[in-house]
Amino acid sequence: MFDNKERTHLDKIGEFGLIDLIHKAVEINEASTIKGIGDDAAVIQHEGKQTLISTDLLLEGIHFDLRYVPLKHLGYKAVQVNLSDIYAMNGIASQITFSIGLSSKFPLEAIEEIYEGAILACKKYGVDLVGGDTSASKQGLVISVTSIGYALAEEVTYRDGAGEGDLIGVSGDLGGAYVGLQLLEREKQIFLENPQVQPDLEGKDYIIERQLKPEARKDIVYLFRELKIKPTAMIDVSDGLASEILHICRQSNKGCRIYEEKIPIDPMTYETARSFNLDPTVCALSGGEDYELLFTIKQADYEKIKGDLDISIIGHITEESAGCSLVSKSGNMHPITAQGWNAF
Repeated sequence: MFDNKERTHLDKIGEFGLIDLIHKAVEINEASTIKGIGDDAAVIQHEGKQTLISTDLLLEGIHFDLRYVPLKHLGYKAVQVNLSDIYAMNGIASQITFSIGLSSKFPLEAIEEIYEGAILACKKYGVDLVGGDTSASKQGLVISVTSIGYALAEEVTYRDGAGEGDLIGVSGDLGGAYVGLQLLEREKQIFLENPQVQPDLEGKDYIIERQLKPEARKDIVYLFRELKIKPTAMIDVSDGLASEILHICRQSNKGCRIYEEKIPIDPMTYETARSFNLDPTVCALSGGEDYELLFTIKQADYEKIKGDLDISIIGHITEESAGCSLVSKSGNMHPITAQGWNAF
């Protein structure tokens, strides 16, 4: 993909040289891409379908720490975070733009690693990288990704469509990314105190990957199409289960009941959380960055989906006056509060 192995200062090739390098490394495969990198704007054509657009901004020191986040993983994650928003609308992602702001401390090879991760994510998910921007930054590394996708008008799913009696479902498992982050932060502190000590991450691959290399759930969108299920509401779990279900309920003017014993938590997440004296349920409710899909479906669709091991039904939608509650394993009811990621 990229051939440079030495440390090359950016001023050797300049902005246009960098763009040309990226252009040559990018392949165009999506039929709806009419024009990609190389002109003033990309050209995309989605005949008879609605176009979906989403943008995410990732800032060094706020969204990632380069002391333990490999650059290739960062590029990969930046794309996944953004594609997840398209899948949360029940759409199919088709293109992205990838913009980057960086300081002079980054050599060309470091930028190539970031783009290698981004291009790897694009290839895996069948998405074209069609443009972006590059700029100098005095505030650390900045990455901005815009994703573009499509769906038929009748397929697009919003957050405000949940109905009383609808079932609440979620893909995969929750809390792993947050617990993985706690593990990485612990090892960072140990390293800062004693650089001779090597990180102890053995046997924790799953939760480390949940944090460093999340996978957007394109497969769930295709599963819905295969099973002929149209979710009534959907959102991706970026800020924690509690925050996301509250978004759905507020925008749908409904309440909900979620059952603690039904929340899917991987055994490694559970055991590692306990070793940090953390409640695994709280990690799932408030941790965030799992990028699973949280959705509501009609009760009539339960028979279609009940056999899928990657889908958990965790509760149901109620009338608004009933409020939003978590039913604990002991049967007690607790109000659901959003304690996840706060951008400000």
